[in-house]
Amino acid sequence: MRILYLSDVYFPRINGVSTSMRTFSRELRALGHEVVIAAPAYPQAAPPDDANTVRIPSRPIPLDPEDRLMRRHGLRALASEPRLRNIDLVHIQTPFAAHYAGLHLARERGLPCVATYHTFFEEYLYHYVPFAPRALMRTMARAFSRRQGNQVDALVVPSRAMQSALSAYGVRTPMTILPTGIRPQELAGGDGAAFRRAHGIEPSRPLLVHVGRVAFEKNIDFLLRMLPRVRARHPGVLLLIAGEGPALPHLQRLARRLGLADCVKFVGYLDRASTLLDCYRAGDAFVFASRTETQGLVLLEAMALGVPVVALAEMGTIDILEPRRGALVAPAVEADFADAVVSLLDSPTLRERLSAEGRQYAASWDAAHQARRLASLYAAVAAAHCSGAGICDGVAQNDGGRR
Repeated sequence: MRILYLSDVYFPRINGVSTSMRTFSRELRALGHEVVIAAPAYPQAAPPDDANTVRIPSRPIPLDPEDRLMRRHGLRALASEPRLRNIDLVHIQTPFAAHYAGLHLARERGLPCVATYHTFFEEYLYHYVPFAPRALMRTMARAFSRRQGNQVDALVVPSRAMQSALSAYGVRTPMTILPTGIRPQELAGGDGAAFRRAHGIEPSRPLLVHVGRVAFEKNIDFLLRMLPRVRARHPGVLLLIAGEGPALPHLQRLARRLGLADCVKFVGYLDRASTLLDCYRAGDAFVFASRTETQGLVLLEAMALGVPVVALAEMGTIDILEPRRGALVAPAVEADFADAVVSLLDSPTLRERLSAEGRQYAASWDAAHQARRLASLYAAVAAAHCSGAGICDGVAQNDGGRR
């Protein structure tokens, strides 16, 4: 099958959408499918594209320096793009220009159209339009998601929580719970000691690591505010934040205001193939407080590398954290979260147990398995589209994603 992935973001923009697209495209190609990715061109250097990546001219977005808006003429040119000939299915990855361009292309060619709901807009928009009433932003996000969700033939959602939310909005399109998963071969190795040396962190210093986009919706404020309680028990503790994003200046100011300048370190984006793995492995614990995740792949990455996790179980992270394997699940209360972190730092035995549990558990979220399920979904959607019937029950079962 020849599949088109159409997205408003892709590498060098680092986020969960980019990671999901790359992971699934690689695994689907390994199964014998062809995947063409159409995404914005970026002015900064990007990893070399393969022959099946189509870059679309784009322009900056006011107030959002990380992202780009694909130009209309570039999207129109997709109709004559040679690499998009004989496409069997369109898979929309984002809800902006890519959504409407993907719908148009699918309808023009009579193709089935699938979309993935990657972002929980209900809890996302108000962070970026703070001058608007939160209730209004939530209502708009729900209506927007309902309208778009009902325009496609099938929806992929990364978690049960997202399926429930979209159903409550009034989305009636068939939904399949299908998280991205991880590629174990990309999460082998890592040298925590080398990372500590490179960043001047003593081998014995208690180190908490957070990896991800430094954005307001990630709730990193919570981690900074709970940190003094951990420091009271472990005075040498260091919170290391890897990533960049719009909340970085705010968090740097907050760290200074809380008197944490000497125990919070921001290291920016790290190379996924090398220093990022080292960063994970350097940590005594991986801490995560986001309440808006649609899945939370970084939790699985930390577990796969043997790093114990302390996290909130909210929205999409519930599916990962519910079995309580490789992780301590803390309430969304700073004192309680800090207590969980302290209990982990106090007990080498607990850290060793969670490390072993996490490695074993993360392996059950193998991306190759998820790709096989996705390929089955594509086949069902294509068959239903051709016959004009609905998708048959029993295809691409919603098993929560694990093997």
